[in-house]
Amino acid sequence: MTHEATVHGLGISADEHDDGTPVVVLEAREEAVPIFISADQAKSISHALEGKPFERPLTHDLFVEMLTEFGGAIDRVRIDALAEHTFMAKIDAEQYAAGERSTLTFDARPSDAIAIALRVDCPIVVADGVIDEAGRPPDAFETR
Repeated sequence: MTHEATVHGLGISADEHDDGTPVVVLEAREEAVPIFISADQAKSISHALEGKPFERPLTHDLFVEMLTEFGGAIDRVRIDALAEHTFMAKIDAEQYAAGERSTLTFDARPSDAIAIALRVDCPIVVADGVIDEAGRPPDAFETR
């Protein structure tokens, strides 16, 4: 089973053994799911959350624009697995060509999927197994 998630916010790891790795925190099933990301991904997600366009298209903006130009649309993104501390994601899309609809699924890093979902305002869903393994109480994180 999956649960719709919202982006609870962005933060920086405060672990004593870490030098401040960016983290995006999803909230699903009343639990927080932290996903560590790169600084570039954090910046892209931050721009999308704030609704601030970047001077030039970022990779996520370009992907959305190209998919749209080729008759595609993004339906949802899924954070659907966790393997050896690595989150797995999929982007579910559809394409219309010659009057026919076809479905497409793209393997993606969760940070890319989240950045894209925020740009097109599509659902982000998280699998039960992911929440079971990585979920934490929402008040365990201070985010912005």
